[in-house]
Amino acid sequence: MHLAYPAVLSALLFCTGLYGVLARRNAILVLMSVELMLNAVNLNLVAFDVWLSKTAQDTLHSGQALTLFTIAIAAAEIGIGLAIVLAVHRNRGTSDIDKLRDTAETDDGDDSDDAPESAASTTAEKAEATA
Repeated sequence: MHLAYPAVLSALLFCTGLYGVLARRNAILVLMSVELMLNAVNLNLVAFDVWLSKTAQDTLHSGQALTLFTIAIAAAEIGIGLAIVLAVHRNRGTSDIDKLRDTAETDDGDDSDDAPESAASTTAEKAEATA
């Protein structure tokens, strides 16, 4: 098999993942697109490892070993990423990335008389969101 076939497939996978990261608004779809990009890198690592081992008579298969490390890191990344997305979805009620830009709870700095009322309503809204 020529090296061009897996390289072209890897480029297509990577471009599909890149489009998904840039165009999607759902956090889970963005994580899936990142996984596509990592799989494209894994395919390149294995393809070039096989190609180099044929030319250099190298039996270490370092590309395949590096692929195993990448798979382990990707599994940890997706586990932590899904945990964060679930926690944010429980608190905010959405996993839309555009609505999650302001994750810090900031005070408006208004010293008006209705500030305690707005703080109480904000607390009540947060309690409803977590319930």
